[in-house]
Amino acid sequence: MSSTSRNNLKPVESGKALQLQLPGQSFESYLAAISQIPILTPEEEKELAISYYENDDVEATRRLVLSHLRFVVHIARSYNGYGLPLADLVQEGNVGLLKAVKRFNPYVGVHLVSFAVHWIRAEIHEYILRNWRLVRVATTKAKRKLFFNLRSAKRSHGWLTNDEIDRIATDLGVDQRDVREMESRMSAHDTSFDMGNDSDDDSAYLAPQNQLEDKRYDPGAELELEDWRTKSTQGLYQALEQLDHRSRDILTKRWLSEEKTSLHQLAEKYSVSAERIRQIEASAMGKLRKLINPQHALLPALN
Repeated sequence: MSSTSRNNLKPVESGKALQLQLPGQSFESYLAAISQIPILTPEEEKELAISYYENDDVEATRRLVLSHLRFVVHIARSYNGYGLPLADLVQEGNVGLLKAVKRFNPYVGVHLVSFAVHWIRAEIHEYILRNWRLVRVATTKAKRKLFFNLRSAKRSHGWLTNDEIDRIATDLGVDQRDVREMESRMSAHDTSFDMGNDSDDDSAYLAPQNQLEDKRYDPGAELELEDWRTKSTQGLYQALEQLDHRSRDILTKRWLSEEKTSLHQLAEKYSVSAERIRQIEASAMGKLRKLINPQHALLPALN
């Protein structure tokens, strides 16, 4: 960009650029600040875009971004229905605007705003999908398309009729089942498993944790568990007694002792290879499974 052309552009208080509010300031102050930034004419926008495209002019980038910040706010406001802070939506949209400016080719023949809208919406969409629900509601391209179009496609606040589901599925190119599933998931609300610190006694019972049955102190359950443990232990040791001494010793030292003995230690004790000890151990395990069939559920834990 020539110095003459640059001088013809409306200044943004050269060196004293409009001071935007940084994080920590109010969002209203930010909106007031960007409303004062002059809008570039098509000619100014093209000259600045060419300057950055050809010369990596940082100042040109700054002016292009600043002049389109109010457009980001306009787009972000259309996503207010998802219950997320507008300031956060604007912040994500600004990231998309910056990506668009860096990728913009002024020689293609389109305005920056037409090119940037895709990048701005893409960043906002990603933010909404990450934060709108604890459990992600859209994990594929088709479901994302359905997620962002279903609200506008519904003509009433009630549940969709079969005709409406059929129309939406046809318009968006998805299955009717996907439409029903997405409507159900969007109508649901996240619920905390445990009650919050500010919950009172009257509402505490609504927390899912208080709906679960506590069997820790059930005498019947305790007796049944203890009986199972006793019979399982007895069955295991009775089966071990039917093995030969070496197999029984290997299993005992490998799995039933507080300090496990390694294959190499046992190999040295019996003057065989570690691989042979492993084979004996595997064979002994197989015999135990057959000997204690009702209690064989214990054995996978020994593998």
